[in-house]
Amino acid sequence: MIESRDPSSTARSIELSHYGSAMDVDSGGPLKGIKVVELGVWIAGPSAALILCDWGADVVKIEPKAGDPNRSFKYIFGGDPDTNPVFELDNRGKRGISADISTDDGRQVVLDLLAEADVFISNLRPGALRRAGLDAETMLEKFPQLVYGHITGYGHQGPDAERAAYDLAAYWSRTGIAHSLAIPGAGLPIQRGGMGDHATGVALAGAISAALVHRERTGEGQLVTTSLMRQGLYTLGFDLNLKLDWGRVAPIAQRETNPNPMANSYRTADDRYLWLVGVTSDRHWPPLARALGIDDLIDDERFNSERARFKHRAELIRLLDEVFATFTLEQCEAAFANEPDVFWAPVNSIDDVVEDPQFRPSGAVVDVPERDGASSREMLATPADFWGTPWKPRRVAPDIGEHTVEVLKELGYDDGRIADLIESGAVTAWEH
Repeated sequence: MIESRDPSSTARSIELSHYGSAMDVDSGGPLKGIKVVELGVWIAGPSAALILCDWGADVVKIEPKAGDPNRSFKYIFGGDPDTNPVFELDNRGKRGISADISTDDGRQVVLDLLAEADVFISNLRPGALRRAGLDAETMLEKFPQLVYGHITGYGHQGPDAERAAYDLAAYWSRTGIAHSLAIPGAGLPIQRGGMGDHATGVALAGAISAALVHRERTGEGQLVTTSLMRQGLYTLGFDLNLKLDWGRVAPIAQRETNPNPMANSYRTADDRYLWLVGVTSDRHWPPLARALGIDDLIDDERFNSERARFKHRAELIRLLDEVFATFTLEQCEAAFANEPDVFWAPVNSIDDVVEDPQFRPSGAVVDVPERDGASSREMLATPADFWGTPWKPRRVAPDIGEHTVEVLKELGYDDGRIADLIESGAVTAWEH
């Protein structure tokens, strides 16, 4: 029993043994031994930290008492279930502490963590970090060895450097992606959750890794940045570089008049869709025609060259629509199996994806240990593997403040100091 050292609180005490931590698993990975501190919310910053965690780094996630707002997604997707798959996706494997960075003691906890850290990751706005005294300029002056990774909505310069952003705005809408995918008369497509955040998180994780190599050579840390907008612009790079170089805007393609009928979607007899990916169409047209039983059209003057197929593209697409409507998807797969130069893929629903025979062999699923280590839960893996230094997931995502006591003890805080911090509200510890 740790007695409060506040003499006016004689009736209050804290049993630190009530504040537990999860069992740990040696995850391996090439970043084993690297210490990462994350002060992130929602998806972009936490996803970058998750990737480093999967690659072997020890990641300590700092949350406010109310927790990362990403925890609320569980209510959007169906009430109040026991698990939280959206939050788990970007936070499993981390250790979690809760600290109030608006207090001197809470900020000091963060500074003590950074004094021993290799990497700091945040996606808070620059102004919020400055107000907390955790901005890059201040931190790198204090900890010159630190690699400071920062994701913003729109970058560190320009009129919108302080503007709040989600990926739906800064990645999807403002960069031209949504407009370029719009079908005339059908309205704008809606981005799926986290698409831009995850792409940006991958970019930051790679940039941090490069900065760690530089630090290994020179001993110097540095600020490493990317933004949702920057990633979105690179995603649409074909279109934007065409505009910058030639001053031209590529037209928005419609499948009925797609310039290359060999790179188009088609509907099958069983109401499935497939996508042909015959980008070099002179190579792919003869085997496709043979597979579909229309080999009499291989040398047809309307279709016997890339130029001819472009000129008669609407006619060829209508013809292929009619032919594909007589094949089920399974029959297409069987026909294409005999023609290796037919490049294609089924258009999968989410249900189809998890049943796809390549889904698990691709490495996309990992078994994440529960807290007790006696069971595990299937989750999606991050998108890279290391064959010489393989990694495996450590544990499920932390509860708010689950590792507060454990981490503070590692920093050298004694039981009395930890008890005082908990009682003052400067930190919150998960009680089990």
